[in-house]
Amino acid sequence: MRASPNAVRFAFQPLYSLHTGGVVALEALARPGKGSVHELLDKAHREHRLAEVDVALAAEAVRAEADQETLLPLHLNLTAPTAAAPEAAFDPLLDALAQVRRRPREVMLEIGPPFAQVWPEQLLAGLHRLGELGFRLALDGLGRADLPFALLTAAPVDVLKLDRTVLRGLPGDAASVAVVESLLHYTARTNTRLVATGIETEAQLTAVRQLGVRIAQGNLFAPAADGVNWSQLLTLATPEPGEPISPGPLAAPRVGDFMRPASTLPETATCDDVRTALAAGEEPTGIVGVDELNRPQWSIDRNRFLVAVTGPYGHALHARRAAARLADTPHVITADAGALELLELVTDADWGRTGDDVVVVDERGRCIGVVLVTEIVRGVAEAKVEEAAALNPLTRLPGSETVARDIDRRVAAREPFVTAWLDVDSFKLVNDNAGFAAGDDLIRALGRTLTDLSTRLRRTTVSHVGGDDFLIACDVDEIATIAGALLDTPWSAEGMPVTVSLATLVCATSTISSYREASRRLAPLKKRAKAVPGSSWVLGRPDTDRVEILRGRRQPPQQSPRGAPERRPVEPRPPEHHRPTHEQRPPEQRPTDQRTVEHRPALNHTA
Repeated sequence: MRASPNAVRFAFQPLYSLHTGGVVALEALARPGKGSVHELLDKAHREHRLAEVDVALAAEAVRAEADQETLLPLHLNLTAPTAAAPEAAFDPLLDALAQVRRRPREVMLEIGPPFAQVWPEQLLAGLHRLGELGFRLALDGLGRADLPFALLTAAPVDVLKLDRTVLRGLPGDAASVAVVESLLHYTARTNTRLVATGIETEAQLTAVRQLGVRIAQGNLFAPAADGVNWSQLLTLATPEPGEPISPGPLAAPRVGDFMRPASTLPETATCDDVRTALAAGEEPTGIVGVDELNRPQWSIDRNRFLVAVTGPYGHALHARRAAARLADTPHVITADAGALELLELVTDADWGRTGDDVVVVDERGRCIGVVLVTEIVRGVAEAKVEEAAALNPLTRLPGSETVARDIDRRVAAREPFVTAWLDVDSFKLVNDNAGFAAGDDLIRALGRTLTDLSTRLRRTTVSHVGGDDFLIACDVDEIATIAGALLDTPWSAEGMPVTVSLATLVCATSTISSYREASRRLAPLKKRAKAVPGSSWVLGRPDTDRVEILRGRRQPPQQSPRGAPERRPVEPRPPEHHRPTHEQRPPEQRPTDQRTVEHRPALNHTA
């Protein structure tokens, strides 16, 4: 009996940036109805259908992810023999991508074992063909699979995925640390990226972060789940006690992240002493002269010093004289200073010294290391690239980690705030009836409106989670302006009227403990908002189950089984300063006698 890919469901696991804390991609993992995916592929191999089944699984994964509309890059798994297959074997995958309006460039093909079952020349040729089709490539299972070094060095890949078996020894196993360090050195020299997989403990996370790994995935952050679990994509910035953590966004790069040991000499050292130290060390870029308390007194740049002492009469002029005569006043900065502060320090100094080592000091002014300006520049550039890569391609808005960071900051500062979840009603129908291009235009228009709101309202933060979902965090007195801008706009796609739902949670001081709790309480409010006809706005609070319907058409009374009109509970009225005037309300909502209008207190900053 032949296994059919249609009987396979798919789980998705996020890959996280350890710099921004945001989700940078999703990996699709096949889950057969019976047995494992390895057993399924082994059977296909015995039936000489490995490439056919392998590609069919990848195509089905593309369709399964498309239903979720995350717009995130997608990682698909292929075996090495399949990657070496003829180009025509990948037609089903290309057809599936065309069907869901994705480009091959948005897909990372993770090539995994068995590597020994295919000639390296054939595999390299296949990898080049896949690259020419537009796919990005990764080598999977590094450290566990039968991957030869010759193939590793020749493969045209963008990413290397380090297997969990190597990382299990972190942080205490020196050999595991050395392996990760060597691979990071290799990826830095080859302009590739190293991904740490199978992160399951906080100690492992801390270790890979400190070693310099930038991308990771594992059950500590989010286990693989059927479909796309939106709670995984709403990145947690501050973990709650006892719960698995997700990689909270790191601060901007700090000087301490780039620090290396300093080569020091006593401040009384001679030029001969400096030349000896430069020759004996592992090519230090400079020497720092320190006093008896290890405080930096002068700094020598390697290149300028060697030019001076090796020129005509250089040795005779300088050899036995104090090195301070060829030294400069040191550039000094603290380890916890931001990388941008360091760049400002250097650019404000002599332009001839922009390449000098910068001496890092502790709170007592003692030398604890040096940093190279070139490494700082590269680190800042990488951070900006990752930040830009995390922006949604349609709206250029950041992902959920931006709102997560803002909410956790407000919680820590004990500030009252409002968090909101906005999405388009029946967005799939928009795509199905008006087309994907019209759906994209609608999302862009919503993004522009939210961008404008965040520009005008300085305390408002917005994020594009993916698809048609947006998150907002703002002050309590800003939500009425936001709701008006979003709900009073006549949204449409190719002339097709479109409505939106806005679910808001008013969080008074100390009523919410974290972003995770806020996102959990928003979920039922979103369902309530989408159940209200028309563009709707519902409001809830963490300390009560009461939900206020502030905008949206009322449904006609439903008939009871005996034919009598069913009594429906009276919907709470909006707070006074958020309530539309009688002229703004639909006719069926206007009171017949204004003297009977119930007045309720406005939103306030207390529970």
